[in-house]
Amino acid sequence: MNKEKITETPHIKPKEGTHFAPVVLMPGDPLRAKFIAENYMENPVLVNDVRNMLAFTGRYEGKEVTVMGSGMGIPSISLYVHELYSFFDVDTVIRVGSAGGLAEDVKLRDVVIAMSASTNSSILEEIGVPGVIAPTADYALVERAVDAAKEIGANYHVGNVYSSDYFYHPNTEFNRQIRDFVSLRWRWRLRVSSSKQSAAIKKRSAS
Repeated sequence: MNKEKITETPHIKPKEGTHFAPVVLMPGDPLRAKFIAENYMENPVLVNDVRNMLAFTGRYEGKEVTVMGSGMGIPSISLYVHELYSFFDVDTVIRVGSAGGLAEDVKLRDVVIAMSASTNSSILEEIGVPGVIAPTADYALVERAVDAAKEIGANYHVGNVYSSDYFYHPNTEFNRQIRDFVSLRWRWRLRVSSSKQSAAIKKRSAS
């Protein structure tokens, strides 16, 4: 991607003397970004607080990394990921955070490693993706994530996730219908119902 050199946007204004690392962890909640920075990073420095979308750059196990909130939903994360890739020399964004579970064997605090992200959002159509596709992760990255989960003894699940523009869907049976459709017709189980940002971040990463 050709990156235009600008110093700030209406949504991201790095503090004087700060910068974004090439790798950005991105939870939805900016306070979760603050928690990650304060509890897992060495010498975190506040980089951005425009609209209270907090970003911190520090070091984790000797490597420089940034953590930044994305807000809720596909439109919000699409905006921030686009600007990070296009203007601030970021080359990797890793979505972290929480999601709603569909599969009965997915418990609270389990780790979900998303192979692909299906969606009911119009975002793919709006940015010119032909047809209906589920953006899919690079297998080598999935494999590395699985190895890391095994190494720390995490209870993990690998599979497709579902990113929706709805939080309160007007059809109260929507999540059950999605789960049952996938399980019965494809014999393939949706692991997560409402990882609201995953489809957008996988698509932006592939652009």
